[in-house]
Amino acid sequence: MTDTNKIFNQQSIRFIDHTYKQNKPWESFAIDDALAEEIRSNQQATIRIWSHEKTVVLGIADTRLPYLEEGLNLIKDAQYISVVRNSGGLAVVNDAGVLNISILLPDEKDLTIDQGYEQMVQLIKDVFKPWTNEIEAYEVVGSYCPGDYDLSIHGKKFAGISQRRVKGGIAVQIYLSIEGDQMTRSDLVKRFYQTALKNEQTRFTYPTIQPETMASLDTLLNTSLTVKEVIDRLKELLQSESDVNEDETLTENERVIYQKRREQMIKRNEKALGQFFES
Repeated sequence: MTDTNKIFNQQSIRFIDHTYKQNKPWESFAIDDALAEEIRSNQQATIRIWSHEKTVVLGIADTRLPYLEEGLNLIKDAQYISVVRNSGGLAVVNDAGVLNISILLPDEKDLTIDQGYEQMVQLIKDVFKPWTNEIEAYEVVGSYCPGDYDLSIHGKKFAGISQRRVKGGIAVQIYLSIEGDQMTRSDLVKRFYQTALKNEQTRFTYPTIQPETMASLDTLLNTSLTVKEVIDRLKELLQSESDVNEDETLTENERVIYQKRREQMIKRNEKALGQFFES
């Protein structure tokens, strides 16, 4: 039995695949909120996977950059869209080579924030065991959206984790740079901060991006790894440890909560992004 079994400790896991659905990026965060909030009722651990085309997902702190509008223009000129998420962290890039995974769990009082992060760390280590046992979790200075639970191989970051707690539930979210040009992704975020900050002194310390500190997994593992292969491996792992209930349909209660959270995300993004918000 692996640590992943101990984490979920349930007979069944709900699995939701939204990688093929054309949800707006901001809708994905509303969906996770709805699932996390309703999980207090159904008590079923859930894993949701999702992806989006060419999006820069900003953190709340990014919206306070002194020259934000110029930074948003740069993102638009690069043919990416901008969205502000509702969880912690700073700017990250999404595209077809990036897979997002959310673990949704009931908010148990004895589950600390660090333990929430560790659940995702262990899951990812288990998923990638066929390829590597060298994944480490620590802050990679120079990467975008740096944090204590950056995932890296040989010092190069390929993933970052955030966590959001709502009434009754926890959402632990990770982005995995699996394939594609990570240097280009990192350079876009570097130029965004250079443009939106312009070396101005701010109360919040924004990262100085060094693109060489990050890489995609296909590069790090020296293999033609694809998003689909990782999804297949994730499902294989879950099915080996539990009964997997593949059910992407939101329940009636989840839909009600989703609509509320969706409106909140719209208002958040309209306020923060103005004309740059694509609803």
